[in-house]
Amino acid sequence: MGPVISTHGLQELGLRNYARANWNFSVPALYEAAVRRQEARLAQGGPIVARTGQHTGRSPKDKFIVREPGSENDIWWGDVNVAMAPEQFDNLLNKARAYLQGREIFVQDLHAGADPEYRLPVRIITENAWHNLFARNMFIRPSAQERSSFKPEFTVLQVPGLQADPETDGTNSECFVLVNFARRLVLIGGTSYAGEIKKSVFSILNFLLPAEGVLPMHCSANIGPAGDTSIFFGLSGTGKTTLSADGSRTLIGDDEHGWSDRGVFNFEGGCYAKVIRLSEKAEPEIHATTRRFGTVLENVVMDPDSGVLDLDSAELTENTRASYPLDFIPNVADSGMGDQPQNIVMLTADAFGVLPPISQLTPEQAMYHFLSGYTARVAGTEKGVGSEPMATFSTCFGAPFMPRHPSVYAKMLGEKMARTGARCWLVNTGWTGGQYGVGERMSIQHTRAMVRAALDGRLAEVDGFIHPDFGMLVPRRCPDVPEEVLDPKNTWSDKAAYDRVARDLTQRFEKNFKQFEGYVDDDVKAAGIYQAA
Repeated sequence: MGPVISTHGLQELGLRNYARANWNFSVPALYEAAVRRQEARLAQGGPIVARTGQHTGRSPKDKFIVREPGSENDIWWGDVNVAMAPEQFDNLLNKARAYLQGREIFVQDLHAGADPEYRLPVRIITENAWHNLFARNMFIRPSAQERSSFKPEFTVLQVPGLQADPETDGTNSECFVLVNFARRLVLIGGTSYAGEIKKSVFSILNFLLPAEGVLPMHCSANIGPAGDTSIFFGLSGTGKTTLSADGSRTLIGDDEHGWSDRGVFNFEGGCYAKVIRLSEKAEPEIHATTRRFGTVLENVVMDPDSGVLDLDSAELTENTRASYPLDFIPNVADSGMGDQPQNIVMLTADAFGVLPPISQLTPEQAMYHFLSGYTARVAGTEKGVGSEPMATFSTCFGAPFMPRHPSVYAKMLGEKMARTGARCWLVNTGWTGGQYGVGERMSIQHTRAMVRAALDGRLAEVDGFIHPDFGMLVPRRCPDVPEEVLDPKNTWSDKAAYDRVARDLTQRFEKNFKQFEGYVDDDVKAAGIYQAA
């Protein structure tokens, strides 16, 4: 049942004897089902609040790709992309089919990719209504006419109530996220964390699109007043969402995009924002979505009697989330598309406090830093992180979602930069005046001023110097930023300590990049960061 049921049904998946399939339900209908089934509760202001239980984030060690002849030669096998035999996949799929017999299921037919030329029709089938609402928020909703004859090119089947048996199923735990490119099917079980649905579709696009000349990117993107497009790469905690949500620029999207010969396009139709300690004053647009009908809140603490939210509470997890459609945010590009990017911003939160707050990269340096994907975590942000900063390298700023070898994506980035003449900037939103525990976090006002000067072209006209340790071009001046801030060594009272920490970081860069040296040209190797002789 449902408002629009596709003529292409569920027979190909082998789903039979389910109690009822709820097709393409609207937001109110999914709300009603989620509350009726006691999956979620209504909060004051209108959002729906769900808890995910044991899994409050992704489970990267539980993700597998089925090794099959059609794709195995193109997969970057290793710790990120772990192989599973087709027989093991079939066994878990049969368990899912049996598990769903006699149960309600929820189906959404959606698109991934705002550009019609590269759009992927994807069907999301979930055990719970609230996960179906999440999918409806996060992807692009076709018209009723398109849905009536919708034929999925990929299907995600999510059954959080089904747990694997590692001994017999070949998994690492009761949780599993399985991608089968031959069957065009993703199977998720043993976890209620909704982000697994979103990131599985991202991983699919990361595999399919390079063959079509499209670079898939874990980035945000926006458009300036003059129609200029910019993209922002950055790992969690680097300010990617905050810096791209600039009131003077139009947001294309906050997380996943493709770069084709036609320009940049959003993969998604919604946002999945962290909301822990979200400030109404600092981020009013995102804060407003947490008080709105249609938003799905994940693991946010709520008073059970009054329905009042406590966004500051990390009682369940630090990774509290809000899922909402893009049009909940003002000043969003309706088309989800932009022209060829003129500027690329790579964000890092250097907790060692030695990288310049902004610097310009050559195309070769951009490929190097893209492959490196550096940031540094600090105490209190993650389990296992002690009092000292911990360097993190996540290639392409999204290693867990890259099925192909990172050099494939880096080469495409270099080629597209060469073709379009896009400038690349490395921006450090981390520490200044010393490393974490000694210095202080970079001023957001200064960072905003530097990014705006870079995007509007003013910073490209300023003379600079080559950083002695890291090799990038550092501007000597920037409007609305004190000159002493631009050279990180100037901000340290102990200059010898700066030199010592900077040398240590160069060693970390050099050691990490050895894994890629056999895959890049000599020009990229020469543009790398090396320990001083």
